[in-house]
Amino acid sequence: MAMNVAIDGPAGAGKSTIAKAIAKKMGYVYVDTGAMYRAMALYFLRSGIESNDEAKIAASVDDIVVSIKYEDGAQHVILNGEDVTGLIRTEEVGNMASATSVFAPVRTKLVALQQELAKTTDVIMDGRDIGTVVLPNANVKVFLTASVECRAKRRYDELVAKGESPDFDKIAKDIEERDYRDSHREISPLKQAEDAILVDSSNMTIDEVVDTIINLCEGK
Repeated sequence: MAMNVAIDGPAGAGKSTIAKAIAKKMGYVYVDTGAMYRAMALYFLRSGIESNDEAKIAASVDDIVVSIKYEDGAQHVILNGEDVTGLIRTEEVGNMASATSVFAPVRTKLVALQQELAKTTDVIMDGRDIGTVVLPNANVKVFLTASVECRAKRRYDELVAKGESPDFDKIAKDIEERDYRDSHREISPLKQAEDAILVDSSNMTIDEVVDTIINLCEGK
C-alpha cells in the first residue's frame, strides 16, 4: 500500500514549504495541487477567459493536460507539454486559480489525476480539500494554519526579498478574501477533516512543523 499524507489549510500557511521538506526527508513524491490549479488558471488567462465564465471554463477543461515531474529533485509543472514552473507564481495567476477552482469541471479533472498518482506512489499533497475529498483515506491528515497577520507578514517579506514594494494591508485583505472564498464555496470547501490533526504554525519554525508532521507519519 502506498503511503498518503494530506496537508490542508488556508492560503499562506506554509503548506507547500512544509510538504516539500517532508517529501525530501521521507522520500515521498510531493504533489503540488495548487501548482496544478495555477497551471490551469494560466491556460484560462492566456485564452482570454474570464474567471466567472463557467461555460467557457467547462468547455476548455478537456483541452488541458497538467502534470508534475521531478528533475534533479526540483518540481516542474507541465501544461500541455510546456514547462510553466516559472510562470505560475504571480498574484494574477494565484487569484485566477482561487476564482476558477470553485467550478466542478476544473476540480473533477485535477482530482482524478491526483488520485491516480496516489494509488501507486508514496505521496504528500497539500491543498484545501485533500483530506476531505482528494485523499479521504490518507494515512496521515494535517490541517495547517496560522493567523492572518502571520501569513500576510510571510508573504510581505517574500515579496520584499524579491525587490518588490508590497502593500501589507492589501496582502492581508487578499488573504482574508481568499479564506472566505475558499471556505464558502459549494464544491470541496476549505475545512478541517474530522480525523485531521490541527497544527498552528504561527509561533513555530519550519523545522518544528516538519518534525511534528514526520512524527505523525512515523507513528503510522
